[in-house]
Amino acid sequence: MDKTLDILKTEAEIAKLMAETQKLNLEARWMPFVWSGSIIAVAIAVAKYFAS
Repeated sequence: MDKTLDILKTEAEIAKLMAETQKLNLEARWMPFVWSGSIIAVAIAVAKYFAS
């Protein structure tokens, strides 16, 4: 069962897209924690700036 080059390229592209989707889904889980941590850090820095 020989696969043509087009089929192999298409399967490789699908595998790449699936891997990228999995990576984005994993990042979407922890990214809100990064944003909230950054916002808290900025708020603390601004509070310290105005407190001094």
